[in-house]
Amino acid sequence: MSKNNNNNNNKSVLRLKDYRVRSSDSLSKVVLLHNLKDDSGKFNPCKGGNRHTWFRRNVKSVAFMFVLTAFMFLLDSVMVSVFGSINFHGSSSTRNSDGREEDSVAHKERPTVEMYGRLLNLASSALVAEEFKQESLNFWEEPYQEASKWTPCADKRYPTSLGKPGENNGYIMVSANGGLNQQRVAICNAVAVASLLNATLVLPKFLYSNVWKDPSQFGDIYQEDYFMRMLKDDVHIVQELPLHLKSLDIEAIGSLITDADIVKEAKPIDYIHTVLPLLMKNKVVHFLGFGNRLGFDPFPPELQRLRCKCDFHALKFVPKIQEVGSLLIKRIRKFKYHAAERQLDKQLLGDFTPSISSKENYVERGSSRYLALHLRFEEDMAAYSQCDFGGGEHEKKELEAYREVHFPLLIERLKNSKPVSLAELRKLGKCPLTPEEAALVLAALGFKRGTYIYLAGSRIYGGSSRMHPFTNLYPNLVTKETLLTYNELAPFRNFSSQLAALDFIACATSDVFAMTDSGSQLSSLVSGFRTYYGDGHAPTLRPNKKRLAAIFSENSTIGWTTFEDRVRKMIEEGQRVRVRGSGRSIYRQPRCPECMCRL
Repeated sequence: MSKNNNNNNNKSVLRLKDYRVRSSDSLSKVVLLHNLKDDSGKFNPCKGGNRHTWFRRNVKSVAFMFVLTAFMFLLDSVMVSVFGSINFHGSSSTRNSDGREEDSVAHKERPTVEMYGRLLNLASSALVAEEFKQESLNFWEEPYQEASKWTPCADKRYPTSLGKPGENNGYIMVSANGGLNQQRVAICNAVAVASLLNATLVLPKFLYSNVWKDPSQFGDIYQEDYFMRMLKDDVHIVQELPLHLKSLDIEAIGSLITDADIVKEAKPIDYIHTVLPLLMKNKVVHFLGFGNRLGFDPFPPELQRLRCKCDFHALKFVPKIQEVGSLLIKRIRKFKYHAAERQLDKQLLGDFTPSISSKENYVERGSSRYLALHLRFEEDMAAYSQCDFGGGEHEKKELEAYREVHFPLLIERLKNSKPVSLAELRKLGKCPLTPEEAALVLAALGFKRGTYIYLAGSRIYGGSSRMHPFTNLYPNLVTKETLLTYNELAPFRNFSSQLAALDFIACATSDVFAMTDSGSQLSSLVSGFRTYYGDGHAPTLRPNKKRLAAIFSENSTIGWTTFEDRVRKMIEEGQRVRVRGSGRSIYRQPRCPECMCRL
């Protein structure tokens, strides 16, 4: 164990050293060029004899300069390669930090995959040119002041608030499926349904998944007492069923309700017609799965407010997660914090929120800002999309094999449907963004080469072969695995939802959050959290994959300036301050009267 601990410590040290090496590299080049300019001022190139005399006298200095410069470039390349190997190739272990077994064959070194070599070269040149210039466009800030006029208020009491029902129609049990973020949505939907049906909610359970192999339950992730106390005026919540109901065979009496029994995005009236009669007859119903089984509109405003109160106020991570989450943020920010305590940090980290003793100390130490990136390019995403990612015949066969094993229903559906060409899939925006495409978007937005980037998840399909184009443009890339030691991560191993909670914290508290798939539950919930608690200072970058596909389709001819302009317009349009539209998720877009107040 100590050996693994040392290895992980070395990884963190390597990343910090990498940044310093790059900084000293640039500085050395400037100093050397300055010295050469000073020496050249001592002779006149028009005087032939003096020229040869000067060259003989300074030949060692010139040779040393070229050797040192070459060494710096070589060291730069080596460090990028080492980092890629450390982060995405790892050791000979075949187990992820979340405990899932992986096929070691999938991690054999592959040649680097590049789909946009020309654009990568243009981006690299642009980043070099912009290195010492002041940022002309600032995507570190929210572009619209309107965002700061919306404030959190879902926890306030109003005369129209429903309050806890006087009568109790029975008990609602929920066993939620999916990962951390799907379960979070299921919990808050269950709170709303319990209030709607005048029922008592039994503290939700989490189904065990053969994919994630995570036995975590509610109390392993969220503070149970705080959850119940926060919602005590709105809905009855108990730890367990009363004894006289525990002995019942729920399925035998017809009170087991699966996802097949309720339509997706069901309306309140569906629950009143289908579930309420069962509840009143048997005094208990059990929702099994409960994935996306409650729509957003039409929906009573006070129940919408209750959903927001649950998601943004009642669900607090347990101290174990808060403490390590705080340590993770400290490492990312290199122990430099915000001058003022933010609501965002306090809600996520509680008593473990990083703070400083005085404003003077803040001025002295400064603030280390970072961008968090949720890069959805896992093997299941790539396989399900049916897209081509430039990896050749080997990649095509590998993804086909994965589909056959993991997505048999998709295979059957494809057999009975009209085939869609690879070009059409990409044109429609159906293909997940590759690390290469994500790096090009960041470069087009003007983020400098030295930007500190936290990568959420990090199980990237293709490993280092896919990440090389990204790390060549943005070498300061870190993950929870490189920032935390083996012992610090040990309590979370084999608990994927608890590990996902650390990613949630790192993404939500970042200076900028960038996503590559707006349909992802993590991206949706994080962006909603930042909208709710960000006070107009928590920008989120959402690419439009359909528009981006049209831009990338011109990769062989488009100029870099045109590429920049089109990408920036796309992102800026996604940052406009909008009130939640009908049918949109209130967890993702809480900016509405039911959830937030406008000043």
